[in-house]
This record gives sequence, C-alpha cells and structure tokens, in this order.
Amino acid sequence: MPTNFTAQTDRHLVRAGNRSRRFVLVKVTAPKRRPGMKLPKRPPVNVAFVLDRSGSMAGPKIGLAKYAVERALQGLSPRDRFSVVTYDEQIETVVSSRLATAKAKQETLLRLQTVDSRGSTDLHGGWVAGAQQIREHLAPEGVNRCLVLTDGQANVGVVDPAQLTAVAADLRASGIATSTFGVGTDFNEELLTAMADAGGGHFYFIDRPEQIVDVMTSELGELLDTVAREVVVDIKHAVQVEIEPLSPVVAGVGAPAEVRLLLGDMVAGQDVELVLALRFPEAAVGAATTAFFTVSDRDSVLKADGCSVEWTYADHAANDAQPRNPEVDRAVARLYAARARQEAVHLNRIGEFSAARQAVRGVVNRIKDYAGSDPQIAEVATSLEADVAAFEAPMREMDRKLAHFSSANIQRSRDSHGQARR
Repeated sequence: MPTNFTAQTDRHLVRAGNRSRRFVLVKVTAPKRRPGMKLPKRPPVNVAFVLDRSGSMAGPKIGLAKYAVERALQGLSPRDRFSVVTYDEQIETVVSSRLATAKAKQETLLRLQTVDSRGSTDLHGGWVAGAQQIREHLAPEGVNRCLVLTDGQANVGVVDPAQLTAVAADLRASGIATSTFGVGTDFNEELLTAMADAGGGHFYFIDRPEQIVDVMTSELGELLDTVAREVVVDIKHAVQVEIEPLSPVVAGVGAPAEVRLLLGDMVAGQDVELVLALRFPEAAVGAATTAFFTVSDRDSVLKADGCSVEWTYADHAANDAQPRNPEVDRAVARLYAARARQEAVHLNRIGEFSAARQAVRGVVNRIKDYAGSDPQIAEVATSLEADVAAFEAPMREMDRKLAHFSSANIQRSRDSHGQARR
C-alpha cells in the first residue's frame, strides 16, 4: 500500500568548528481510500464516552452531550464496543461496555434520559472508570479510546496536571488512547491538550454548546476511518548528533543513536508534518554525517522506503552562500509562530503582559531574519506581529482559548476545527 514519506533539511552544509543547528521536515501521508483499492478491514472500535455532568453542564450542554453520544452510536457496527460513564463528584457507569447492537443502542438512549447535571468535577475518577470499561474488553487488534468531555476545572480527586498527564501516558502504554473535549471558557486547555498529547489522542475546543454533537461525532468518525495504528517514525543518526522534536510528539526510548517519534493512529489520507531541530558536533571541513528516517505502524499497513538526509561540514563562506529549502523554512516559521502564540496566551492569563509582548516580538524578529524574499514566511511574521497588541493587554478568556486551540492545531497538523488534515 503506497505511503508518501519524505524527510528534508533546510540546509545541507554545517559549519566546521562550530555546533551548527539545522532543521528537518518529515512528512507522512497515509493512503487514501479510492474505488477499487483494497484496504485492510477497519479495526474494531472500543470507545468509552466519559461525560462531565457537574453543575456547570446544566442547560443545553448536558442535553447536547447526551445527543452527541446518541449520534455517535449510529456510526458503530455490532463488532464495535462502547460504554458511557458520567462524573461529578460521583462516578456512574451509565452503560457498561457492550457490543454496539441495535438493542444495546436503544437501551442506552433510555438510560441517558435519566442523566442530568449536578455536583463538582472528578475528571480523573470519571476518566479512569471509562478506561476500565475499555480495559475489560481490550481489543489488541482494535482502536481503544476514551472520549473525555468537560466544561470545568478538575476540582475533586486527582487534580494535579502532571499526575493527570502521567495517567494519560500510562493508559496509552496499556493500549488505551485519550481524546479530550473542552466546552466553554472555564476548563484548563493546557491540561486537556497535555492529556491528549500524552494519551495519543486529540484535543478539541468547543466554544459553543451546539458544536458538541458535530465535534464528538467527527472524532468518532476518525476512529472508524483509522488505517494505521500506532505509527512511529524512527531516526538513526550519529551518536554525537542531538535531535529534538519541535512538534509536540512523544519521543520514545530507542537505541543510543536512535530516536523514536510516536505519532499515534492515522486515518485514510491524513497528512502529518514533524519539525525536528538537530545540533551537530564540531568536525573538520569535508566530514559528513547522515540521518536515516523510516516510518512503520503496528500492523505493517504503511509501505514506504526509508530516506536519508546528509550534511557536510564546510567553512563559513560556503555555509553563508548555500541555498535554503523554502518548504522547510516555512514549516519552521509556522511552528515557531504557533508556539509563540501559545506562550503569549499563558503569559497573558497570568498578567505578564510585557513578557507576552517580548515572547512574540522575539519570534517575529527571528522569522524576519531568514524570511528573505519569501512572501509566505514574511506573511507568517506579519500575521504574528499583528497579534502583539492583543497579547500585551488583558484578553477575553474566549479569545485566549481560541488562540491556544488554533496554535495547537497548527503544531499537530490538524485543521482549524481540530480534525485530521487531508
């Protein structure tokens, strides 16, 4: 099955006698579904819907969350499994894990009618209960995921962000991924993003309750369109070369001269970009070093040859005169601009307005330094510079969350709605 997989660097020369830094852009495109193409049978889905039912969910939010589950169930076949867990300060398994038969779906709709809003927010308790429902029927050959929806702060049980992120990583290691959905302006978007990243899932910001249905059913649609599970990019390199992923992916443990980047599952036709920063050791003019990139997945669905990138040590004059790769430069600029916006959002929230301004302006200046005559890179800098005024004064919480979500999507190769880019 054909898979598009490439790795390219911004520049192929590095400075002799200096510790040069270079960037690499890795691109992976999963196969598309086309008429007549034979794709493996989709893996079964084992999903837990974990719904916040705390007092702040009163009104249309809880009703729409229940309707989202109803709509999502329509896409499941009898070979799939589902469960429904609700939480406030108490945890209730509304529907234990079961096959998605017509009878099970109908019974679920009746049970959901009794769910209303109340109490506080034990996010950890509800989430772990949902994961347990999945674990009891874990499908090694399937897609196992918790969909956790909340509109507030975790304020009962485990509330420490580091601990919750560690739980997500542990669940992922056991074969259970986590996607998170934040509704409104009172939840912690940094926490939900970290949970999704560590958990191998996705984060969604729902700014209006009426979007709950479309967003949750869209995420389930991606689960049903999964073509490659647990995708990994491996990089073999010289021991002295240091590689840092700038894109927010989990770096797994490899050999001393190997980096493993865990991309999670990919859907049909999905495009993913990764930006890496490489730091080279000092060496003599004429010396060379190579990095070798490969992509794989749990079921060996992705078929792509590995690719090599080579760098040669040269003097300062040759380095200064060498051409740049604009595609890589543009990807680096977009990534740094997105990271700067997220940092500025955080600083703005805690009242560090001067620091927010400096963080953004610093990145603007760096992008302008290498933009040259490239209009796309110049536009990235111009757009970021235009946002300085917003970050250096108190922002509305809704604007902070929109800025965070937009930047998060850019860094993770997701579209403006948080969906897979295809």
